[in-house]
Amino acid sequence: MTTLKSLATALRADLGADRVIDDRQELRTYECDGLAHYKVTPGLVVLARDTADCVRTVKACCEARVPFVARGSGTGLSGGALPRADGVLIVTAKMREIVEVSPADERAVVQPGVINLDVSKASAAHGYYYAPDPSSQQICSIGGNVAENSGGAHCLKYGFTTNHVLGARVVTPDGEVVELGGRAPDSPGYDLLGAFVGAEGTLGVATEVTVRLTRLPESVRTVLAGFESPQQAGAATSAIIAAGVVPAAVEMMDALAIEAAEAAVACGYPPGAGAVLIVELDGPAAEVAAQFAQVTALCEANGATELRIARTPAERALFWKGRKSAFAAVGRISPDYIVQDGVIPRTALPEVLRRIDEIAAVHGVRVANVFHAGDGNLHPLVLFDAAVPGADLHAEEASGAIIDLCIEYGGSITGEHGVGADKAKYMPRMFTDDDLQTMQLLRCAFDPLGLANPGKIFPTPRLCGEVPRKHSANETPAGADLF
Repeated sequence: MTTLKSLATALRADLGADRVIDDRQELRTYECDGLAHYKVTPGLVVLARDTADCVRTVKACCEARVPFVARGSGTGLSGGALPRADGVLIVTAKMREIVEVSPADERAVVQPGVINLDVSKASAAHGYYYAPDPSSQQICSIGGNVAENSGGAHCLKYGFTTNHVLGARVVTPDGEVVELGGRAPDSPGYDLLGAFVGAEGTLGVATEVTVRLTRLPESVRTVLAGFESPQQAGAATSAIIAAGVVPAAVEMMDALAIEAAEAAVACGYPPGAGAVLIVELDGPAAEVAAQFAQVTALCEANGATELRIARTPAERALFWKGRKSAFAAVGRISPDYIVQDGVIPRTALPEVLRRIDEIAAVHGVRVANVFHAGDGNLHPLVLFDAAVPGADLHAEEASGAIIDLCIEYGGSITGEHGVGADKAKYMPRMFTDDDLQTMQLLRCAFDPLGLANPGKIFPTPRLCGEVPRKHSANETPAGADLF
């Protein structure tokens, strides 16, 4: 801790006393991200104002061989911004300048602390918006979205963050400032920007991001369909996509998730429904009208018991209010819960949902399902009461079994929340040792000292430059103290 004290003194002199936090009570504000299951009090917090602040902080960490973690709004759900007790947390939340909105270029340049929804607000007057829309878009930051390659309800049609980032100014782990990508649609050379987006802060700190803006659609139509079971809703989802219709969004909630949303925001979903689908179409008016007729017919053909069509923007907003409040709303019906994030082939939805029910029964937990049905991105919430001895272990076992189920069906351990600290242990179930070693070689090319967000993504980190080899369970890899 002597090193951290010296570092705090040096950074205060360089950045200003109000930008450096080392009081233990104040530090506890930053001890976790949105996944409160993991908590670590950071050794030191720096409130960055601009690229220069980040450069000074990273260089100081590099010289002192102190690990650092970048954090935006702290809404992540995988422990990706979990700090280090022996390291520095670089908070970019105050970097909220929208540097430029250029509708002629369909671009915007923003700092990493800019709130996701604010990009759309700033560009709406020009007839544009920013398409990636995580449920936390009212509070999550662009820097965090870039780190985790966040998606959202409309990623089915528009893609994830990586599809909407054209360039980034990055402070590398040794304190150098580099420009990745640019304003052009496709920069020449290796796709270093593609490697950076979704790297969860392990390759550096983004201090400015150039994003693609999307023109506001001519027409938007939204339908809420009630079903007796999630299996029927899953079958309707597959039927819609199989018919050649690609909605902007297809979202599903089961009965338990509906119960939570009703308790939290009184969204007025169909009473007694075992599941609801929210299907939204956007685009040219004639195309939307034709596809909307197909969607409603396919929902009815697959057992929809009720269809509600949003007639006004207020009705549409109410449909979405229930869905976007779902994660937080579960706190109304359970004192504790684990938010999971896995992906399966869309056609496997009915079978996988049935097996999730079986997993819940075996482990004695309740599971609320709320997810992006259109692209098979599941968000099962495993409910438990930590005050009951052993309940947390049962919940963790059920959560792990659901991840294994996703892999079994040819899916992934994460769709948009990232690996972070939470899922690193699952990486060997999806990737071979050679796969993981290759990924770490890329990381080492950016960060040879292993100081940038150490302990995330990889289950068995090693010192960069070490010859790749397997380690025994009782062996500590050389240089592991750096990770």
